[in-house]
Amino acid sequence: MMADANARTLDQVLRDIEAERERLVGAVEQLRSELGQVPANLRANFRSKLPVVAGGIAAAGFVLAGGVGAPIRYLARRGRHQKPRIGGWSLPKRD
Repeated sequence: MMADANARTLDQVLRDIEAERERLVGAVEQLRSELGQVPANLRANFRSKLPVVAGGIAAAGFVLAGGVGAPIRYLARRGRHQKPRIGGWSLPKRD
């Protein structure tokens, strides 16, 4: 069984290798041409979604800056004897 699989001649093996090289060259050329088009497509997609991207960046900045917790901590430190208030809401007193 194994002898049948290895019964190819040197010329057959060389032809198979050369055919595979040709297929690889074609695939590489196709990939290079497709990759050359990607930056233009990315710019167009980014420009069309710019408001969404800007909103996401602003939200991420808000969260990284402390989100809602930062102003509440600021208001809580203003006076230890009085309850901090936000509109009609007040924060519970800690012991």
